[in-house]
Amino acid sequence: MELKSVLEALLFSSQKPLSPKELRQVFAAAAEQSADSAEAQAFKKSKPDAVDAALEQLAKEYDENSHSFRLVCVAGAWQFVSLPEYAPWLKALLGEKQRPTRLSQPALETLAILAYRQPVTRAEIEQIRGVSVDGTMQTLLERELVESCGKAEVVGRPSLYATTDLFLEYFGLASLDDLPAADELRRIKVERPADLATVEPGLATATPEQLQFRDADESSDDSEAEDGDKKDNEDSSDDDDSGDAKEDEEEEYDDDDDDDDEK
Repeated sequence: MELKSVLEALLFSSQKPLSPKELRQVFAAAAEQSADSAEAQAFKKSKPDAVDAALEQLAKEYDENSHSFRLVCVAGAWQFVSLPEYAPWLKALLGEKQRPTRLSQPALETLAILAYRQPVTRAEIEQIRGVSVDGTMQTLLERELVESCGKAEVVGRPSLYATTDLFLEYFGLASLDDLPAADELRRIKVERPADLATVEPGLATATPEQLQFRDADESSDDSEAEDGDKKDNEDSSDDDDSGDAKEDEEEEYDDDDDDDDEK
């Protein structure tokens, strides 16, 4: 009996995708339950490389033999899936499964940055996108496409985020190595802030203290400007008063001259 035949039987009977590790655990359990079976004992010692090679060979055979289904690896686990062209008959038999709502463009952009740069902090994602991602990150967390995977070794110890297995299933990827090349994205340099990593100037993550300081500075500048305008107005008023007094003196001098001429 060949290894790939046993793997085929297990995957065909399983109700969920199975990883190579889970398949080897089945081999170990079968050996314990069938101690008198030489074949069960032989497969117990199957090496990971041998299991991976047998799965790859089995998937290749299904691709070449024009079956209505094929063997694929998604999120590190193997399963049989039907081909898309048979969807009308399968929908009639099983009904149409309700699919989750599609991700918005901001969510896809945030998810792309996170997928290629993980693990990454929320502030670093905001630095690349230039906008706050609080609401977008909450959506991705609720849909279990991303998860917290630790703390960054910077001031404030912000949370690090990474993609989940459900992310791989959503996009039909076997692993992160299957992501399209994104050299342009990787060339973008992200400088970690010297201050608290969750605070970036110009973003919605600014702390209330910073906003208060900014308001206080603007109020101070406005007060200085008002004082300057008030002083200019007072100086202008003094000049006008001096001019009026001088004109009155000249008129009085002219009146005296007229009186002397009459005499």
